[in-house]
Amino acid sequence: MEKPRQSRAGLWNINFGFFGIQIGFALQNANMSRIFQSLGEDIEKLPGLWVAAPLTGLLVQPIVGHLSDRTWLGRLGRRRPYFLAGAVLAAIALFVMPQSPSIWFAATMLWILDASLNVSMEPFRAFVGDMLRVDQHSAGYAVQTAFIGAGAVAGSLFPMLMEAIGVSNVAPPGEIPDTVRYAFWFGGLALFLSVMWTVIATSEYDPARMATFETPGGSDEPAVRALASRSHGAGLGWAAAGVCVILIQREFALLREVLLLGALLIGYGIATSAAIALARRGKEKNMLSAIVGDFAGMPPVMKRLAMVQFFSWSALFVMWINTTPIVAQYHFGTTDAASAAYQTAANWVGVLFAVYNGVAAFAALTLLPHLSRRIGQARTHIAGLACGAIGYGSFFLIRDPVQLVASEIFIGAFWASVLAMPYAILASSLPQSKLGVYMGLFNIFVVVPQLLVATVMGSIMQALFPGEPIYTMAFAAGTLVIAAAAMMRVSALTNKSPS
Repeated sequence: MEKPRQSRAGLWNINFGFFGIQIGFALQNANMSRIFQSLGEDIEKLPGLWVAAPLTGLLVQPIVGHLSDRTWLGRLGRRRPYFLAGAVLAAIALFVMPQSPSIWFAATMLWILDASLNVSMEPFRAFVGDMLRVDQHSAGYAVQTAFIGAGAVAGSLFPMLMEAIGVSNVAPPGEIPDTVRYAFWFGGLALFLSVMWTVIATSEYDPARMATFETPGGSDEPAVRALASRSHGAGLGWAAAGVCVILIQREFALLREVLLLGALLIGYGIATSAAIALARRGKEKNMLSAIVGDFAGMPPVMKRLAMVQFFSWSALFVMWINTTPIVAQYHFGTTDAASAAYQTAANWVGVLFAVYNGVAAFAALTLLPHLSRRIGQARTHIAGLACGAIGYGSFFLIRDPVQLVASEIFIGAFWASVLAMPYAILASSLPQSKLGVYMGLFNIFVVVPQLLVATVMGSIMQALFPGEPIYTMAFAAGTLVIAAAAMMRVSALTNKSPS
């Protein structure tokens, strides 16, 4: 049975909550390095403080996805309880964050904020698949991308708008400027109200109705039974890799954040062995075995897209961490986080981030649908990845900060493609009853590269180009070239026009 076709108003209501969620992410992405440096942190230590964001996504999204697949709270529905809970917690975190008295308090609040945003965001990805017919997936994720871009523009511009109306943009050493403080407060309110719009304006298909739309392959039992046939060698292999990372960190005196990467590998190895043991005992209804089994049994398209996501998000995380110090140092001539020039540079980064997000919103509704119809979704994404490589590479050639707008136009086209094309390709290949958990597992390939950047990039910077963050942009451009090459494998597998 086919789902009813959603109207334009339906597409709006389904996706509007993402506008507020992205305001939260934009405030976080554009301002957390600024907050950490304003509180006195060194640039080489920024990646370690940022590690909270990807780590929370890694842990939260698969669990929330698994649980949301199995939730039904009457009139509140299946995904919307998670939208609402995450929005309330994120709004609280945004109100408290600007009051941070220390670096570690700010890092803790970043952890809470990112976890809350992830609780809301992951079910939104699955919500589009829940509510839309297959032939509307591209349109649904394009509208979602447009709201992501619009929300990010608003969040990125908040500090500059505060300065424009007379709010102080300078603070004494160890304090956060009022522009940032008020921006976070307004952002928290906007986030809560926009998510409430989607919660109130939509109604989900109940379990009986959803079952009539089901596609084959939605049960946990086959994945868990397949897991039971595996040996414990896989778990031991992951744990051994983690031990090797820890030994390398100690041998070469790398930054302590690298120990976290080793601990995560060991943890995943232990979780894999535990999941296999539970599956062998016939316990098919436990969450750990279900998630690990689904991860091991990903559809072929998802496996190939995973590689593309890995390299794409490595580049994005490099940009979010380093753009403010890069622009301050190379385009405004300062490395002093307490100076007026640094705060001006930080506000200009907010404008640049608004540009790439604004371009993404426009491209999602115009350029991407046109290209995907003409050349297919996979080739459209290859073109988007190439635009990203050009945008990052141009930072080496441009010294006038105004001209960086051109760089951000290319990055905006890349960002639009990252947010829409992989999900549109993926959604049509997943069983309906597992959209939540598979979207959460797909996020692993968004999070793991960010963890690698957060734990390893600081050591690379310290060893190869201390005090020269612009070279991270060369790394980012190179990873996008690799991502484009990996996307060609997806194109060969799908080899069809989008729905």
